[in-house]
Amino acid sequence: MRRAVLVAALAAGLLTGCGSDPGGQGDGPVEITWWHGQVETQAKTIEQLAADYNKAHPGVRIVPAVGTTNVDDMLQKVQAVLAGGKAPDIAYMYGTWMPHLAKNPKVYDLTATVKAPGFGWDDFWPSERAVSEVDGKVVGIPAVVDNLAVIYNKKLFDAAGVPYPGKDWTWDDFRDAARRLTKDGVYGTAYPVTGGEDTVWRFWPMIWQQGGAILTPDGRKSAFDTPQAAKALDLWSAMARQDKSVYLDQNGEKFLPLFQSGKIGMIVSGPFALLDVIDHKVDYGVQVLPGYDSNHETIAGPDNWVVFDNGSRRAKAAADFLTWLTRPEQDARWTLGLGNLPIRKATTALPAYDTFVKDFPDMDVFTANLDNAKQARPAVPVYPEFSEKVGDAISRALVGGTPVPQALTEAAAEADRVLERAR
Repeated sequence: MRRAVLVAALAAGLLTGCGSDPGGQGDGPVEITWWHGQVETQAKTIEQLAADYNKAHPGVRIVPAVGTTNVDDMLQKVQAVLAGGKAPDIAYMYGTWMPHLAKNPKVYDLTATVKAPGFGWDDFWPSERAVSEVDGKVVGIPAVVDNLAVIYNKKLFDAAGVPYPGKDWTWDDFRDAARRLTKDGVYGTAYPVTGGEDTVWRFWPMIWQQGGAILTPDGRKSAFDTPQAAKALDLWSAMARQDKSVYLDQNGEKFLPLFQSGKIGMIVSGPFALLDVIDHKVDYGVQVLPGYDSNHETIAGPDNWVVFDNGSRRAKAAADFLTWLTRPEQDARWTLGLGNLPIRKATTALPAYDTFVKDFPDMDVFTANLDNAKQARPAVPVYPEFSEKVGDAISRALVGGTPVPQALTEAAAEADRVLERAR
């Protein structure tokens, strides 16, 4: 939902790769198919990592798959080959898919892998572990992690005489800055109102910061039709409809280019946005999200490597490979080398991290902000459909002017029906 286009393998190549298992359960080398979904520089890094592992582990052959299918279809692609009795050994999966995958008996339980001495599961940030674990089962091992903060244009702040945001700023400060920045064809900020998860994940932290929740503790009912949610959505509605300080991006693809061209003063986004911002030579800064009552909680978006059980020998080999892949030295090559945040705390102690921060100024703000990611999105299989109801409510309030209480109440009723059908 939030980084450069990822790709899975072509159908023919996938099926060929799945069916190939030299020595499968025998004594020969074991072949592991890896649906990584990367292109260009990312794919080259993957191929080099696989080659290095293969060289050091002659009993295993890691085979990265390549192709042109968007990763958004990865879950559907995997389910299709599972129905035919075949599956990759490792696949890249969005974190929001973990509750759904946890119910599939073909998904290999990685609990013993991450709890093994020397793995360092506690070295991963809590928000990553929370997404990886479903009902006590570790469904995936983190592949990529990000979070939301505010990226701002220093030149526009200076021109408007607005102080740069500080670590203790509030949402009222955010609104005031956006209002003062809005002039001469410049919007103070932006909000993607696609109605999808890109809309919703920007909303959840504002509820958490006020002590609110998304679901009831038993997970059976929605819990977002509350004063906390109303306060958050009222703020954005007032900014959009009264202050006219918010660019409402209805396809979700315009606000970043507008920020890069100096037409938007600040955006709520993740570290993935900095690559393009730097390329466009924007004089930028990064600050944590504004807060309520000194709470600057954010949301993380971890994606995972998931292992499928194609027999104990292959599953064990795949898990061993992921143990190697996620060690700090390999993590630095895979994440830092591609402009992503480290997935492990120990990686920040490597010289490569110092280089990373020099190449991507203020990226260390995003890294430190992982400590502000204290909760994960609800671990329910129907979360994508549940999220759509909330996204639609936000869009109707900001674009259509639907009163906030009405939008939230209607969304809660629809979300509860989604949860009810899933029981």
